Amino acid sequence: MGVSAVGKSSVAIALAQRLAIPLCDADDLHPESNRAKMRGGVPLTDEDRWPWLDDVGRTIADADGGIVVACSALRRVYRDRLRAHAPDVVFVHLTGTAELLAERAAGRRGHFMPPALLASQLATLEPIAPDETAVVLDVTASVDELADAAVAWIGARSERGI
Repeated sequence: MGVSAVGKSSVAIALAQRLAIPLCDADDLHPESNRAKMRGGVPLTDEDRWPWLDDVGRTIADADGGIVVACSALRRVYRDRLRAHAPDVVFVHLTGTAELLAERAAGRRGHFMPPALLASQLATLEPIAPDETAVVLDVTASVDELADAAVAWIGARSERGI
């Protein structure tokens, strides 16, 4: 999880490969109306997000044996919406400075999310609360380092039976 340009898709691909489980990019579940708004530089409203989050939550819940999903999940209420469908979901929250993310966003080509929406995502982002099951990772590390750290965190949780 995290804002645009944080590397959710890249880390999710590496994590799914390491865990040998399916991958879903939640961006692929957005209806065309949401994609059109974002392409046009218009931030999504909660009303736009609810059906999409329900689709993402069902995707997680329906995945036997686990799934890695790259999803923004910016607000606590969005993560709660996912947990309503899949109570055991855990989050890998990727973070970086606004400057680093703006640089990354400016360098992306062909992505429907314009760099101009990064500021609205950063303003919307609610940090992980202490009662949420999550690890927070700084994206100054490489994709491989981030995926390895996430696997280690997931493994440690499994070893403790949680």
